[in-house]
Amino acid sequence: MRDVLDELDRWWRAGEPVGVATVVATWHSAPRQAGATMLVGPDGAAVGSVSGGCVEGAVYDLARQVTTSGEPALQRYGVSDDDAFAVGLTCGGVLDVYVERIDPAGFGEFAEVAASIRAGAPVAVVTCVSAGEPDPAGRTGRRLIVWPDRTAGSLGAARLDAAAVDDTRGLLAAGRTGTLRYGYDGQRRGDDLLLFVATYAAPPRMIVFGAIDFAAALARVGSFLGYRVTVCDARPVFATPRRLPDAHEVVVDWPHRYLRAEAEAGRVDGRTVVCVLTHDPKFDVPVLEVALRLPLGYVGAMGSRRTTEDRFTRLRSAGLTDEELSRLAAPLGLDLGARTPEETAVSIAAEIVAGRWGGSGVPLSTAAGRIHHEVAESGEAAATG
Repeated sequence: MRDVLDELDRWWRAGEPVGVATVVATWHSAPRQAGATMLVGPDGAAVGSVSGGCVEGAVYDLARQVTTSGEPALQRYGVSDDDAFAVGLTCGGVLDVYVERIDPAGFGEFAEVAASIRAGAPVAVVTCVSAGEPDPAGRTGRRLIVWPDRTAGSLGAARLDAAAVDDTRGLLAAGRTGTLRYGYDGQRRGDDLLLFVATYAAPPRMIVFGAIDFAAALARVGSFLGYRVTVCDARPVFATPRRLPDAHEVVVDWPHRYLRAEAEAGRVDGRTVVCVLTHDPKFDVPVLEVALRLPLGYVGAMGSRRTTEDRFTRLRSAGLTDEELSRLAAPLGLDLGARTPEETAVSIAAEIVAGRWGGSGVPLSTAAGRIHHEVAESGEAAATG
């Protein structure tokens, strides 16, 4: 990724046109995932790969044509194609490759996007890769740049931009790259327009303390939502990958010590969610002392009403202020009437999602106004009518 970015940046700053081929969708056993990119430079040099060698020759030729003509192209490669074996895609997969020309005149925001990527700041580039045939409005190739708190560019219509920004920020928050479909005026049930969203952000973290059955269910739901899930417990007999197969990592350590070390190393941020499921004061009080003093996205703790009351008393005795304690969701989760670990995990995840986007948690059938929320300048979600 960094080699491709550096080369594209060098050619862009020199004012040279570059052919850029990007995998926008895959099926079956395609060799590369959506977002894989290959450049064809003005000197004919190829950088990166879209298929690990399978269709590079065909894509290279198409990129040279697009660089010359300036007309973008969306091409599908797969074994069902008559020329599949001719271009080398014999793995049984299918991939769609979008090829465009990038230069300063057509992508003036590129330098700012590149700076965000290098700084580790979340940013997404939304490109209209197909607008149907014919395309009288010239939508194909239009771009919209989306940051958590601002945007640049346009896809050609205000309502389309608004819908794409809403949905792209959801993908950006989860660190996911993918496609979106809309009608010409932003209708979500339409499929006239195909947009490719390339996100550049590390996935947010979910740190679960307490290797219990509820943690296994929460790790499954957290992973599904796009979090990188860590489960930490001081008890090695419980903290095992076999018991927690959906966690990305399982750590044996005292919770407060692990969280403090992660914070000091800069590995937690405002998107990080912390869920304390330990039910034991010797574990949960020390880790909550650390968590509630960090700028995290969510801190929740499991327990009965009596356990929660006792926990707040202990935390006050430890010196936490009312303002710090107000950030604690305890008992964590929304009131769904959950009973099983899986249902409880859904309840917790629902509260996290509502907090991220400013949702009320009430049934949509009883609410008024917009279903989706937009992010205010502060970076916090705000409802709009």
